[in-house]
Amino acid sequence: MATEDKNRATAAAILPLVGGAGNVSSIAHCMTRLRLGLHDRSLVDDEALKALPAVMGVVEDDTYQIVLGPGTVARVTPEFERLVEETRETPAPAPAPTPAPAPGDAATPLSADDLAAQGAAIKARQKTKNATPFKLFLRRIANIFVPLIPALIGCGIIAGLNGLLVNLGWLPAVTPALAAMASGFMALIAVFVGYNTAKEFGGTPILGGAVAAIIVFPGVANIDAFGQTLAPGQGGVLGALGAAVLAVYVEKWCRRWVPEALDVLVTPTLTVLISGLATIFGLMYVAGEVSSAIGTFADWLLTNGGAGAGFVLGGLFLPLVMLGLHQALIPIHTTLIEQQGFTVLLPILAMAGAGQVGAAMAVYFRLPRNESIRRTIKSALPAGLLGVGEPLIYGVSLPLGRPFVTACVGGAFGGGFVGLFHQLGDTVGSTAIGPSGWALFPLLDGNHGLGSTIAIYGAGLLVGYVAGFLATYFFGFSQDLLTEFNVSREPAPSTVTATGGPHSATAPDAPGGPDPDSPAKAPAGV
Repeated sequence: MATEDKNRATAAAILPLVGGAGNVSSIAHCMTRLRLGLHDRSLVDDEALKALPAVMGVVEDDTYQIVLGPGTVARVTPEFERLVEETRETPAPAPAPTPAPAPGDAATPLSADDLAAQGAAIKARQKTKNATPFKLFLRRIANIFVPLIPALIGCGIIAGLNGLLVNLGWLPAVTPALAAMASGFMALIAVFVGYNTAKEFGGTPILGGAVAAIIVFPGVANIDAFGQTLAPGQGGVLGALGAAVLAVYVEKWCRRWVPEALDVLVTPTLTVLISGLATIFGLMYVAGEVSSAIGTFADWLLTNGGAGAGFVLGGLFLPLVMLGLHQALIPIHTTLIEQQGFTVLLPILAMAGAGQVGAAMAVYFRLPRNESIRRTIKSALPAGLLGVGEPLIYGVSLPLGRPFVTACVGGAFGGGFVGLFHQLGDTVGSTAIGPSGWALFPLLDGNHGLGSTIAIYGAGLLVGYVAGFLATYFFGFSQDLLTEFNVSREPAPSTVTATGGPHSATAPDAPGGPDPDSPAKAPAGV
């Protein structure tokens, strides 16, 4: 009950700061973020949202995204939806604007809040650069797969538990049931991809699911196409995506030309018939070849490239995120999980987060006098260890500049370590996408037993931490940067003028002033 009250309190605190129920047009969530569609962006009080204890940061993208972290967001979202429904008829007043500082106030030196503002500005500029047709298309592809992540995680953990029980020879009567639970979703994932694809591209979701279901129907084994017999599941999620997109275009054409009196009968029939035939006699074969090529290339890359490939992937992942290109990896991960049972790329890419953690620890020790930034790091570090890196990236390393680059170096060394072991024959993979850092341990799988897989991944994280720390400690700061930031950023204590009135900044613990125990929470983006 206490947890429910806490989640409802968080939702209640967020709602007025986004302009009230009347300003909310849509509500959704992913692994870490509450995603809101808003009628009027100007009604949002960003700074007050960032100051909430449960909020790790905010991101302004195609939706307004509030970073709450894994687990928390899944509990707060239903409470937020209930509050919106309960108060929908009563529009909330716009929050009062933050008063401008008085002319006599002393200038505040750079602090964690200033870094957060710089991070927000960087994010805004990057968002403008990323608003290209290709990157917007990638975002739509990501929107198809992100809702599937909770099921992938749950089934992945059950698959890992089942594998452990089978290897130990325990509970033989239970393991078949666990195998069914773990495999059922993956057997039908094409249907869910088709449903989400049609929804995302403006079609009827169930028609997208119906066409995609053809791919996993056992009866396709009786059909020959391109000189070979089709196999159920051939083409996988890529085939389902293509089939559903085709269904959307067929449906839209039908809506335009079929008379309204016949629409309810003719449009669904033609949509399934035309796109279904194209799927069976074209898309399944083509998508199957592409899916096989992806799996073959991933294995070849790490088997032959090994440490070098891991170094490049681990080092470039965060720049890919900044460019918005990381979303292209989501269907690749899903295809690998569907084919091989796990994706070998995610544990390597997760090393980028380890580099960020190591870099943040180095910043902590290099700026011993800047209590503001050190508090931010201490507050954001636990989330960073669990794979939620947004507060460290946009609140610390990216605004500082060099520490972001040296953090990528740490990720490169961690990725190179894991890639080296793949080249030596020890494969490390993840049975789901979404989690990172320590949160990825329950989802690990490999070819040489769970113990070896966990040891390699854990050692890779340690290499990323150490490399990120050393690179940042010795190369992450210029003398000018140290001079600017390695000073106390605490607000000056209140003083009293000759007339007895307050003159300088509000004391840190004064009512309505900044809370010294609250981290400066910055926009998120990974």
